[in-house]
This record gives sequence, structure tokens and C-alpha cells, in this order.
Amino acid sequence: MACSTDDTANVSSITYFPIITLKGADPQVVTPLGATYADPGATATENGSPIPFTTSAKGKYRGTTTLNTNLMDEYFQTYTAVNKDGFSASKQRKVIVYQNGNLTTSIEGLYTSTVKRNGSFMSASQGSSVNMKYVYIWKNTDGTFQISDAFGGWYNIGRNIADSFTPNGKFTSAFVPTGNTLTNPYFGGTAVIKSLTVNPATKTLVMTTEWQADATTLYVFECTLVQTTL
Repeated sequence: MACSTDDTANVSSITYFPIITLKGADPQVVTPLGATYADPGATATENGSPIPFTTSAKGKYRGTTTLNTNLMDEYFQTYTAVNKDGFSASKQRKVIVYQNGNLTTSIEGLYTSTVKRNGSFMSASQGSSVNMKYVYIWKNTDGTFQISDAFGGWYNIGRNIADSFTPNGKFTSAFVPTGNTLTNPYFGGTAVIKSLTVNPATKTLVMTTEWQADATTLYVFECTLVQTTL
């Protein structure tokens, strides 16, 4: 065995993983609805040489698999490249599509959110429930309005727990909660938006949501939403 002529020639090799660099700002902002979005693009290289890449997009709250500038949402645009050995790399850009209403006939818009749960802000060890970015309210084709998270982003943004938002909370054209029972897909339980007050002068909405997390636990979220621009 000591005299074996076998060696490691042609056994090991070097692979250069793709490197993707975004062009332009991140995030990108598209407003108003229907405005043109010009993708700044990206570059992909393997060992310093350009290689092809693909692009895909997905909406966070509305389930879309393309970037649709007619639908308000927070989109994630993903650039993916594969090197000659089949190893892939991806990089994401956020694209925010929004339109602000006047808060007299429309509450659609982009909002920062500050939330108290059962009268208290989130503890520093968990995250922050102050000035969270962003909560979205869009207008449906039937004239109702819909919010991206009935908890105002407490878990999804403040605690950064992926997919922990409570969707489908709706308001009538007169800004009254429709009373539909909501489900949080991450934690379970049932929730109801109990009230919404709108102050056009300060561009502020105050929303109260009750969540029956289990048979004995009730959480009350008081969400102060301030309409903002980017």
C-alpha cells in the first residue's frame, strides 16, 4: 500500500460560486398605482466573468407571482444565477407599490404602525412595536378596503416572524370594519377588527383588533397607523 501510485489528480476541483450585485436602489418604489416600473437589473459573475441570470417576483400579502404595478403590495424581486457546475445563488430586491388615499373618501395607502398589545408596547428583548414599516391598505374592486395585517405588524414586522401576519381584514367604503372573523395562519386562533377611527388632518388611523389566541387568552391590539410617503 505504501508504494501505491494513486494520487488525488483529477479528483478535486475548484468551483466559483455566482456573485450577484444589484443595480440601483433597494428598495424600489412605484407610485401611484399603474406607474411604470423600470427594473434597474443586476449583474451576475462567475470568477469575474459575466453569466446569465433569471428574474422572478412575488407579492408578500396578495399572493401574486408577478410584479403588478396595478396591485398595491410589497414585492420581492429575486435574481438567480447558476454557475457551470450547477451551483446557484440568489439575491432579492424589495419593490414597494402603493397609492395614498385622501382619508376622506379613501383610506388606501402606505402606513407606519405603532402598536400596543393589552396596553403595552413590545419588550426590547422581542423587538419593537413602534414606527414599524410598513402596513398597507388597498382598495378592492368592490369598493371595500383591506389591510395587510390586522395586528398592525406586531409579529410580522416587530418580531420579524415570517408569514405571521393576519390577512383579509376588511372595511366598508365608509371605513367600518366588516366584522369578518380572521385567522392567523402562524399562531391560529380567531381575530376580529372591532373599530377604526380616521383623522384626515393628521393622516392617522387608529384600529383595534381582538384576538382570541386560545380558550383562555385574549389579546387586544391598539394600532396607530400614520400614512406616509416614500
